[in-house]
Amino acid sequence: MIPTTAKARATAFCERFGLRLPILLAPMAGASPARLAAAVASAGGMGALGALNTTPEGIADWARAVRAQSNGAFQINLWIPDPPPVRDAAREGAMAEFLSGYGPRPPIPDGPLLPNFAEQCHAMIEAGPAVISSIMGIFPADVVEAAKARGIAWFATATTVAEAREAVAAGADAVVAQGAEAGGHRGAFDHATAEHQLVGGLALIPRFADALDVPVIATGGIGDARGIAAALTLGASAVQIGTGYLRCPEAAVHPAWSAAIAASEPEGTMTTRVFSGRLGRGIANEVARTAPPAAAYPIQRGLFAPIRAAAEKANNPEAMQMWAGQSARLATEEPAGALTERLWREAAALLP
Repeated sequence: MIPTTAKARATAFCERFGLRLPILLAPMAGASPARLAAAVASAGGMGALGALNTTPEGIADWARAVRAQSNGAFQINLWIPDPPPVRDAAREGAMAEFLSGYGPRPPIPDGPLLPNFAEQCHAMIEAGPAVISSIMGIFPADVVEAAKARGIAWFATATTVAEAREAVAAGADAVVAQGAEAGGHRGAFDHATAEHQLVGGLALIPRFADALDVPVIATGGIGDARGIAAALTLGASAVQIGTGYLRCPEAAVHPAWSAAIAASEPEGTMTTRVFSGRLGRGIANEVARTAPPAAAYPIQRGLFAPIRAAAEKANNPEAMQMWAGQSARLATEEPAGALTERLWREAAALLP
């Protein structure tokens, strides 16, 4: 039975998952250094690794690095793979030509672009996190069974009530309600529907809370204590924050990215497929505003990778990949541990 008051829900969640406060670091692929996760975990929250691009060996190394710095809890997150992409030579060529305006013309990708998913799953479970988490779908049954046999919980990201119910039916211990305000990739189970299910957190969180019999973790547009208190009041048991941690020194993101976050108003982000082929929300820059239709994921990701690297080297924010949610302006440069503690102290003071 999920408690009916905000503080009681948060307390029950923390007791169940070994936390002191109900704040989770979002698992951001490419922005999940061990020191950031360790800082959040040591403050009493939950650290995270977005392991999409991480090799099995890298997953094990990351978990060891976090444990060397903290005895707190962390989650490891993986994307559920899409079916093989449908290739479109004309679209891929047009995108390569467009991107050549921002650096050397990228080659058309050929061959595997991501680590082996089954091997990543094995390494993730062997690392023994408190939680494994999914986005873009649900884990295969054998992965869920193997995790639960080790006492590892599963948090599933969902963007609709139907997705959330599918995850709970498959054994999810909690559901992350990803509002449309969230930075980074949309978690839609079917990538083709992502543009059509941009439901904001204000509507999503209470509906998940009413429809599900597992805890709800709110994410998207939560950047300060007011957002945390609001999410818990709407029915969440905990919150997950991504953009709000990107300006922390432990995140070590590119200075231009950090500066863009600091200057971004809520209307200063947009959803785009140009960075990977999957829909995601980032700072509205020139490359995102003017790009032609993207190639399929992960082909588009391979096409954009050299442009991203060149833009970072040239300090050119107009061609950089800068994920950010609509509450980006609320992010601060505080150390991650101090930020985590302050956010909960202020949020708790707002709750009855």
